[in-house]
Amino acid sequence: MGHSNSIEIKEFDTIIVGSGLAGLTAAFHASKNGSVAIITKSQLDISNSYYAQGGIAVVTEENDSFDSHIQDTLTAGRGLCDLDSVKILVSEGQACVKELVNIGMQFDTENGHFVQGLEGGHSHRRILHAGGDATGKGLTCFMLKKVQEQKNIQAFEYTTVVELLVNNQICSGVQAFDFVSSKNIVFKSKATIIATGGLSRIYDRSTNPHTATGDGIALAYHAGAKLSDIEFIQFHPSALYIPGEEAFLISEAVRGEGAWLLNPKGERFMQHIHPLAELAPRDVVAHAIYNELQQHQADFLYLSLKHLNPELIRKRFSTIYNTLLKYNIDITTDLLPISPAAHYMVGGIHTDLHGETNIEGLFACGEVASTGVMGANRLASNSLLECLVFGKRAAKKANRKKQTEIFLPEIAPIHVDTGNENLFLETKNRIATLMTKKAGIVRSAEKLSEAIEELKTIKEQLPEKINEYNLLKIKHITDICTLICESALVRKESRGGHIREDFQLEDPKFCAHLIQQKDHQFKFQEIRK
Repeated sequence: MGHSNSIEIKEFDTIIVGSGLAGLTAAFHASKNGSVAIITKSQLDISNSYYAQGGIAVVTEENDSFDSHIQDTLTAGRGLCDLDSVKILVSEGQACVKELVNIGMQFDTENGHFVQGLEGGHSHRRILHAGGDATGKGLTCFMLKKVQEQKNIQAFEYTTVVELLVNNQICSGVQAFDFVSSKNIVFKSKATIIATGGLSRIYDRSTNPHTATGDGIALAYHAGAKLSDIEFIQFHPSALYIPGEEAFLISEAVRGEGAWLLNPKGERFMQHIHPLAELAPRDVVAHAIYNELQQHQADFLYLSLKHLNPELIRKRFSTIYNTLLKYNIDITTDLLPISPAAHYMVGGIHTDLHGETNIEGLFACGEVASTGVMGANRLASNSLLECLVFGKRAAKKANRKKQTEIFLPEIAPIHVDTGNENLFLETKNRIATLMTKKAGIVRSAEKLSEAIEELKTIKEQLPEKINEYNLLKIKHITDICTLICESALVRKESRGGHIREDFQLEDPKFCAHLIQQKDHQFKFQEIRK
C-alpha cells in the first residue's frame, strides 16, 4: 500500500470506534438524534461479542431478584465494584433486554419461558441464551441488522483510528486511515465513543479474535484519558488445548450444566478448593488449574461431560459439539483437553456512570471501558449486559452534547509500509510470549520488572516520530503491556484477576481503583460503596 498525503474531512454528530455489541448498541441509540459513523478496522461482524458463547445475565424470573444479581456481582468483584454502577447494570439491564425482545430479539425459550442457564459465581439460573451457545453471535447479528436499517448510520470498514483529536481536554474527533484507499481521513464530531473491545491478544493463548490488541486503550491513554484497574486480566479457565491450534473457548455454561474438571490423573479437585467447586468465580478456577498444571508439570488437564445426558449436551452446546468433532473429539464421550487462556480485560478506560471519560466529548463503553461494574473479576455473562446498558447510556449523553468550535490540530498523515509487517508480527509474538511468562495468571515483582525492562528495550528501537501504521501498532502494544505490568507491580496484593506469588493475600489498603494517566503519578481512588 502506498502513500497518500491528501486528507479527507468528514463530519458526523457521533463517531463510534469499534463494531462489537457495545459499539452497535451505542450507534443504534445515537442515531435517534443525529448522524453516526461507525469506524472498524476489519469487518462490522468481527468482535469479541460476536464470539461470546456464554450468554447474558439478567433477572427475569420471580424467584430471582435484583439484590441477588447485585450481590453475586459484588462478590465476584472482590470489593472493587462501585455499587451505583452495579445497581444501574442490573436494573437497567432488565429493561434493555425487554426492549430488545420487544423489537424482535429471540432468546431460547421452552414452554413460553426463557431457558435459564447457570454459570460460575451466580446463585440463580439467570443466563439467557440465543441459539444455545451462540448468544454473542445472535445478539451482535441482531443489533447489526438494526444498525443497518438506520439511514443516518454510515459504516467505515477496514478503517483504523490512529489518533484522537484532543485540545484543551476536549475531543473533537479522530484521525483514521482507510486500508483500502490508503487515505487519511479526519472525522469531526461532537462526541466520540470508543468501543474497541479488549486486549487479550497480547498473550500467547487467547480466546479473542486477532484484532483484540487494545488499540482503544492506547489511543485514549495518549490523548490524556484516565485508565483504571488494567492489572486485572481475566483468564478463562477452560479453553481447548491442542498444540498448534487456536485456544477455542469452552463456555463456562458447560460447567454450569455439571461438567467436571479433572487433573492429569483424572481426579476432580475443585470441590476441595471452593464450596461452589467447578462453579467458583473464574479467578479462583483459573488459579486452581494453574496450580494443578504446575504440580503435575503438565500443559493441560481435562473437562469431562461423560456423566451428563448426551442428548441435552448436543442440543444445548451445538456450536462447541460440532467444532470439536473437527478435532475428532466427541464431548459426550471423550475427555476435553483444556487450559486457561487470556479472555477478558476487567479494567479499562475510566468513565463516569454515562460512559464519559475525563476528556469532554470522549466516551468509552463495553470491554474497553472501566465503568465500576466488574471490580477485580468479572462475573460471568455480565459483559454482554454491560454493552447494552452502558452503550445506551453513552449514546444518550453523547446526544446531548452541543457543537463546540472544532479545533483541528496539524495532522501528520499515516501510511502503511508492507515491509514492516513481519517486524510487527515478530514483535507482537515476542511480546505475547513475554506477557504470558512474566505477567500471566500468577505474577511477581521480579518477573514484572523483567517484563518492563524488555518492553523498554523494544520501545527504544522505534523512531521518535512514528508515521507508519505497523510501527504505531508496535508502540501501542508495548505501551499497553508496560502499563499493565506497572500497575501489577504497584498493586502489592492478590485480588481477583491479579495474583502475586510474592503477596498472596488481599490487602485492605489496596481496596481502591488504581488510576493511571499520562504524565501523572499513579493514584488510588476510593470505591463508591
